[in-house]
Amino acid sequence: MPNYQSPLIPANYSRDSETSSNAPDPIVETHKHEAIACLKQVVEPVLKNNIVSLGMVRNLNVVDHYVYFRLYIGTHQQYLQELARRALSSLIWCKKTYIQVCTIPGVRTTLAVSSGKGGVGKSTTAVNLAASLKMAGARVGLLDADVYGPNIPRMLGLTDSDVQVVETEQGQKFLPLEAYGIKVMSVALLAEPEHPLAWRGPVLHKIVTQFINEVEWGDLDYLLIDLPPGTGDAQITIVQESPICGAILVTTPQQVAISDVRRSIHMFRNVGVPIIGLIENMSYLLHRGERIAVFGEGGGEQIATELQVPLMGQIPLDSQICQSGDTGQLLPIAQPDANLSQAFRQIATGLNNTFVVSQSAKVSSE
Repeated sequence: MPNYQSPLIPANYSRDSETSSNAPDPIVETHKHEAIACLKQVVEPVLKNNIVSLGMVRNLNVVDHYVYFRLYIGTHQQYLQELARRALSSLIWCKKTYIQVCTIPGVRTTLAVSSGKGGVGKSTTAVNLAASLKMAGARVGLLDADVYGPNIPRMLGLTDSDVQVVETEQGQKFLPLEAYGIKVMSVALLAEPEHPLAWRGPVLHKIVTQFINEVEWGDLDYLLIDLPPGTGDAQITIVQESPICGAILVTTPQQVAISDVRRSIHMFRNVGVPIIGLIENMSYLLHRGERIAVFGEGGGEQIATELQVPLMGQIPLDSQICQSGDTGQLLPIAQPDANLSQAFRQIATGLNNTFVVSQSAKVSSE
């Protein structure tokens, strides 16, 4: 083979020299590991886990004996900043700590609702879960960030509504709409009806970031973010740019859906976001008191056991859920005693047992 030298590569180029120049500084790497070890001592009392494992600490860097990182937290967790600073003060080499707090003003708990593939009822699950949390006395917001198929406004009867922009202390922000006491914002409300949202790369990133940071939500106990299905750029952008404290995965029982949700679970874990639980949608059809496994059975339990993810609930297949979505009516509110409504109520109760709901929300519901 001829000894060919590309004109784009200098004659004195050596792969060994490139490797050595790009190699991480061992002292810096040691300091980063020590900083992370200190931050792992800071435990969030409600979730009973440290702030590193919960994905709250991101973009940590050590430069010239200074520690920089972003702290993604809810409004009620501001005290974690001081605890983190104290934990790092034990490092004798650390001269100063710079912490950039990233939060959504007024929002206590931000949860992502995600799925490995489309067609499993992710958005339907997000809407009905929001309704069930609202009925349990929580203040709830719902952000439809599914840029490829934003259907939540139609499910809530908000297709003809206009979004207003208001002045706040932080500048201009979108004012969310409201349906059934749930505050709602969707990319569909800013686009022409029935037109595709053909966004790519930087434009997509900018729009998603605006929807996270430029909405005046007010005081919320929960903000549910309905993500696009899959594990692409849009999903990763939303997760990395928002203080999501956990993800809820939606799947159906069949093995194809289970394979896709497995990829989603690994994606969230790779970016440092814990999995709150798994919801198996279309789990069974109830006919004359008998459960019929239309799409197979055991898939949700299988993945929950395999990857140690809590199975939060199994939602039955019910034709009324389709009718309620088409007409903008929510089944948990219209028919609270229906089997599907009861299933969502149990999931909402489980979330309230995990996250502390503010006393004011409990009082307002009485």
